[in-house]
Amino acid sequence: MAEQARGSASPARYGLTDDRAEAELRAAGWWTDNGPDPASIVVLTALSRAADPDLALRGLDRLREADEAGWPDLAAALCENRILRGRLIGVLGTSTALADFLVSAPTEWRRLAQATCTGTDCYADTLLAAVRDGGSDTPLLTGSAAEQALRAAYRGLILEIAADDLGYLIDQELPRPSYTDITGRLTALADAALVTGLAIAEAELRKPDTEPTTLAIIAMGKCGGRELNYVSDVDVIFVGEGDLSLATRLATTTMRVVGKACFEVDAALRPEGKQGALVRTMDGHIGYYKKWARTWEFQALMKARPVAGDAELGRQYTEMVDSMVWSAAERENFVADVQQMRRRVEKHLPAEIADRELKLGRGGLRDVEFAVQLLQLVHGRADPALRSPSTMEALDALGEGGYVGRADAAELENSYEFLRTVEHRLQLRRLRRTHLFPEPSDTVELRILARATGIKPARGRAEGDLLLSDFRRHAQRIRRLHEKLFYRPLLQSVASVPTEALRLTTKQAAQRLSALGYVAPDGALQHIRALTAGVSRRASIQQTLLPVLLDLLADTADPDGGLLAYRKVSEALEATPWYLRVLRDEGAVVEQLAFLLGTSKLVPDLLVRAPEVLQLLGDPAKLTGRDPREFATSLRATVRRQPGLKAAVTAARSLRRHELLRVAAADLLGLMDVQSVCFALSSVWTAVLQGALTAALNKREAELGSAPAKIAVIGMGRLGGAELGYSSDADVLFVCEANHGFGDGEAVRFATSVAESVQQSLGQPTADPPLQVDANLRPEGRGGPLVRTLESYRAYYARWSQVWEAQALLRARQIAGDDDLGERFIAMIDPIRYPEGGLDATRIREVRRMKARVQGERMPRGADPTLHTKLGRGGLADVEWAVQLLQLRHADEVPALRTTSTPGALTALAEAGLVDTEDADSMREAWLLATHVRNAAMLVRGKAVDQVPSSGRDLAAMARVLGYSAEDDPGEFVDAYRRTTRRAHASVERVFYED
Repeated sequence: MAEQARGSASPARYGLTDDRAEAELRAAGWWTDNGPDPASIVVLTALSRAADPDLALRGLDRLREADEAGWPDLAAALCENRILRGRLIGVLGTSTALADFLVSAPTEWRRLAQATCTGTDCYADTLLAAVRDGGSDTPLLTGSAAEQALRAAYRGLILEIAADDLGYLIDQELPRPSYTDITGRLTALADAALVTGLAIAEAELRKPDTEPTTLAIIAMGKCGGRELNYVSDVDVIFVGEGDLSLATRLATTTMRVVGKACFEVDAALRPEGKQGALVRTMDGHIGYYKKWARTWEFQALMKARPVAGDAELGRQYTEMVDSMVWSAAERENFVADVQQMRRRVEKHLPAEIADRELKLGRGGLRDVEFAVQLLQLVHGRADPALRSPSTMEALDALGEGGYVGRADAAELENSYEFLRTVEHRLQLRRLRRTHLFPEPSDTVELRILARATGIKPARGRAEGDLLLSDFRRHAQRIRRLHEKLFYRPLLQSVASVPTEALRLTTKQAAQRLSALGYVAPDGALQHIRALTAGVSRRASIQQTLLPVLLDLLADTADPDGGLLAYRKVSEALEATPWYLRVLRDEGAVVEQLAFLLGTSKLVPDLLVRAPEVLQLLGDPAKLTGRDPREFATSLRATVRRQPGLKAAVTAARSLRRHELLRVAAADLLGLMDVQSVCFALSSVWTAVLQGALTAALNKREAELGSAPAKIAVIGMGRLGGAELGYSSDADVLFVCEANHGFGDGEAVRFATSVAESVQQSLGQPTADPPLQVDANLRPEGRGGPLVRTLESYRAYYARWSQVWEAQALLRARQIAGDDDLGERFIAMIDPIRYPEGGLDATRIREVRRMKARVQGERMPRGADPTLHTKLGRGGLADVEWAVQLLQLRHADEVPALRTTSTPGALTALAEAGLVDTEDADSMREAWLLATHVRNAAMLVRGKAVDQVPSSGRDLAAMARVLGYSAEDDPGEFVDAYRRTTRRAHASVERVFYED
């Protein structure tokens, strides 16, 4: 029994299996005849969590032997300080090399019990202080003394980084730094080492009478990308000006000092490699890269970053190579050269270690880096967001930009981080450069490495087995995605579509197109030939995409028109680098685009001028998720930054086009309801007016040197009601008020010139739907002044106001300009549009006569009154007249009726009991349907249309937009429209003529 009790308290319980473990624990004071000392249990528990508990205990024992006098302090601190305990044991359980460093400098453990520096400046200050022979004003050490001091300081900082990296394995309450944080700190330390090495070289070589000479050190490779390993060569290029002999000696000395103290400095990436001059001038570099550089050199230069020496010279160098790097993809056989280079690296890898090579093997780090760099070089020419030297940042940008599928990018990031973490743990072991995964048979090394990466036993499997399984899974994933992105640029789902249909004879192809529903197959063949002509990469992608598109377009209302639109869009966007990539990689985008092009004549015209919206088609959340108010804020901010009225209006038009296309696409695809569409379109118009008004005011004020008046713009009609359609004008009133020191005449003249500028600048004809600012609802109509003061409006409405003007004011809403003035105008007109006591019988009869006259006079000759969305029976005007009459009659006593929204007013009427719920519902349904149909007509035909077509492709397209399927008879849509509006008209008749 005594032996069993003793066995349960053996060191093995804490993962300590070495025969020396108990003796070492006793020597430390942590073990007694009765087992572990209670105060030391926390240390033993920490040891049990180390990657190699025996190695960690052995390191502590060596520290005790190296500094017996200081051991009591360390032993006590380990029991009391969890931060020190986690960080120190994490290091000792993983790295024999750092244990050796601690033993050689026994007091260095104290730095793990306090906060550590993490920035480049902090590291540089620490290293520079270490190589000074005294205080901050003393000269730097040189020669071997400098190298020894730099080596000790560098190792101490490596120790701090490793302690932060490994501490969480021992104590999960310690912060866990991210992979990018660790690589960033290692890079910052390498930068500081180069700065210090160059400073030592300057101290050794530069004399007071030396000819002016500048030297810049350019980091390359992983150092340039801020993703350095614990142990790695640091690739550099030297650029010098002045005395190149001195610059070369400075570079050589820097390489010697840093190489002996910290890491090897490799300058083999310089022009002509090791055979070329170590230092070249800027002109020398430019001449070489323009004439002799090979493709791989531009690939390497992606990561060029100035780190030490003359900052201005370094900046000039990186700016110079930047323009060359991002045009390298235009070189002949560029993609083939990059692919061949990767194959060559694989070919030279020994077969016996190929499966264990973390860096160069199949499914290794280079697979990720080559694929990412190729995509960066191809697409980064036009997208600066991709121009990051960091692999992880570049993957993020590729995923965000859609150049790589989001899932693919996330998988590559996860796998790349896993391999880099394993690589770090392997290198920490002995601080040697290695990329070789352990043999599968080496279970001890696998177990230690697994524990060092944070893997714990699970599902009855040992840590080493889990690590090996993870390693193989990540390698297979990387290789699969590498081949997909690097060698097969077309997404598999698109590449698998057979292209034999395009290899038919002309007659066979025409027959197939005719069978698909193309009315003019010969014309369709011409479009296909134009898109696939030649042997360019663009043509080959089109050859793969077209079979998919032809089938998808065949399911739309107008396949011929859709294919013609696709050709026009493709030709207009052929220089847009991501256009075919999106179609190639995002299957959903192809499907949505085909429907839009085969349904709408408006969308293709907008798409060629706002192509970026195409990228939203594969993500419904992005297509519909933007808050119109957020867009309005963005537009106003953009317009404010423009230098003048013309530039402001151009910017506003561009943003309006983008938003118009986004809303139109979401509308056509059934992702937005009609009220959301109208609200979005109204928000766009409001933001455009606000931006144009601000720009016009600024321009006029700059011309005069003062602003005689403040101006407010009052939205009227559908703009005021936030019910605009795609073809609606902006009905407005302009109101002004003199600023202090100016008269009303000056104010009106100033405001009139501003209002005219707004109208003229926005009214310029363009290919987009027009931007007409209509002020005809102002007092006296077109014959009246364009702008009036607030008091002039007050006087006019008090004396001359007619009932139709009160009716028009029901939808008045302040939308732009001076908010206070606009609010006072609204307060002034409230008694007019919401008359006290409502309307008398005379004015009610006047409204009814006016409705009959307007609808009779304005209905187009020959139009079918049952299919006219605006003036027809049960159409928009029918419902609006009824609603507005009731608002005029009852809004004074029912505050809920004081709304500019037609559907909102109908809801309030029903809730107040002024309209039967059934009548309110039928009128709301008809109003929403007529609005939707009117919008759909604009989208389908590309121009404003108020008449529902009774037959033909336009009718079929409108039916699809309204939610009917391709198999449904479009006549069902016409019948449903007539049925809905007929019920609404009956309700209108009851409501409008009710006494």
